[in-house]
Amino acid sequence: MAQHYRVGRLEQEIEREVNDILLKRVRDPRVAGVTITGVTVTGDLQQATIYYSILSDKASDGEKTAAGLAKATGLIRSELGSRLSIYKTPELTFERDNSVQYGSRIDELINNLKRQD
Repeated sequence: MAQHYRVGRLEQEIEREVNDILLKRVRDPRVAGVTITGVTVTGDLQQATIYYSILSDKASDGEKTAAGLAKATGLIRSELGSRLSIYKTPELTFERDNSVQYGSRIDELINNLKRQD
């Protein structure tokens, strides 16, 4: 039980710190406008998957953002290591969170149905 609580607390801490690092330390224009939507950490605290979203729907923007985040992963991980008080900083993996686009699409479909009635 205590381990599960620690994982959840670490996920929240990583999410907050990565948002701050992206805003203040990463100067790459490809990652401008990235929002961290969630973090999952494995039970052994060795790997963290960071979910992000971007406002643009263009595939090229998504690829550029993914490349920018891949390039900045080392900086983000080293900054996390200095900010978090844990023994080993987890390996970071960035994955795009498509739930925002999916939710927008559902809203659009619902609005279209309302207009048709």
